[in-house]
Amino acid sequence: MTKTLLSLLAAGAFALVAPQAHADTAKIDCEMSFNMSGWSAFYKTATGSGTVRCNNGQSMKVKIRAKGGGLTFGKQKIHDGRGEFSGVHRMSDILGTYASGGAHAGVVKSSAASVVTKGDVSLALAGTGEGVDLGIDFGKFVISR
Repeated sequence: MTKTLLSLLAAGAFALVAPQAHADTAKIDCEMSFNMSGWSAFYKTATGSGTVRCNNGQSMKVKIRAKGGGLTFGKQKIHDGRGEFSGVHRMSDILGTYASGGAHAGVVKSSAASVVTKGDVSLALAGTGEGVDLGIDFGKFVISR
């Protein structure tokens, strides 16, 4: 009886592990194009929208929010921003809250690049923009539908 129970438990554990192992090999490449604008005066906030496209043919319109605090002052706008995801197994993996942080300075026209992470998923962001911006910030970067 105990041997049978152990065999069933082992089979169940394998069934739970096997799909995860398959998911690790089935990663997809996804990129995001976006625009966003925001301001900061100790507290930083920015909002925007974009489109995520993956190499499996899926695409999704998304909303973007960035919030945080620190020693920041300014107003900024990013046009034609680009993002590249890594660690994505399915489109829904891109949704959620990413940890962010950075140091920045810019006057009138500037460029920015940063990486935000959420578990195994990372997003490398780059864009050009305009505005006045100076400071060190930390916080979160949220992608939603």
